[in-house]
Amino acid sequence: MDPVLFAMPDSETLGTQLQAELQCEAGKLEIRHFPDQESCPRFLTPPTGRDVVLVCELDDPDRKVLPMYLTACVARELGARSIGLVIPYLPYMRQDMRFQEGEGITSEHFAHLLSGCCDWLVTVDPHLHRHRTMSEIYSVPTKVVHAASHLARWIAENVKDPVIFGPDAESEQWVAKVAEAIGCPYAVLTKIRRGDRDVEVSIPDAPFWSGMTPVLVDDIVSTARTMLAASVQIEEAGMCMPVCVAVHPLFVGDAFIALRAKGIETIVSCNTVAHATNKINLCKPIAEAVTAMIASSPKK
Repeated sequence: MDPVLFAMPDSETLGTQLQAELQCEAGKLEIRHFPDQESCPRFLTPPTGRDVVLVCELDDPDRKVLPMYLTACVARELGARSIGLVIPYLPYMRQDMRFQEGEGITSEHFAHLLSGCCDWLVTVDPHLHRHRTMSEIYSVPTKVVHAASHLARWIAENVKDPVIFGPDAESEQWVAKVAEAIGCPYAVLTKIRRGDRDVEVSIPDAPFWSGMTPVLVDDIVSTARTMLAASVQIEEAGMCMPVCVAVHPLFVGDAFIALRAKGIETIVSCNTVAHATNKINLCKPIAEAVTAMIASSPKK
């Protein structure tokens, strides 16, 4: 039987796009909530004997994770042949060490939770820093879709004479690949973070950037304070306000409004999280990754 794809609540648009790429059946799923908000998944399309693909945008993880987890568990209970999770934005990757006394390495605990309910996982550019690979913390097979070439294509087609900026050292792994694909220069700014919304950024001096169009690239835009601070530094260096490009557009709280208020006119993102800025469609490479995982996954 062909695979069947189920989109979790708030992920219907992405689910429809992926289903079209995969040319598989779009399954029907109901998530009922008891008065105290307990979740109760119900498959209206039977998963028995099928390769099940669950699609979930986890931009609001604490609200969305448990329904997704229970849905995967129920699919297993009802006899699914295999279960795969498509989570374009994978949360709980930041806490990859014990930063303060009394904290835990929650990225590992989250990985253990998801590994216990599925056979494979597909995601897009997870925030790997101290964990070098997904296999260090996930015990199921994973496949990472890389967005760099897709960002580069959009920039090359839409920005004249670009110079790529990364807001901090962690961003270099993305900006270097984007700049190489375009064949343009890049630079990485220095960041000091004092809190979630208190960020200081400094820009290196390079006069040859004069006349070029700055493009600020980052993997995750959450509160946007890093992107705002970087934009200010770019402007103070004598350049125009940058084009801002993000892989994962979380835009928490007033983040998007704050960027607009600063005079940043062009803000573009991938469709890993639904947002008005989605201009870079990753459904085709995600679908290719899903097809490969289904083909190679051991069946339980």
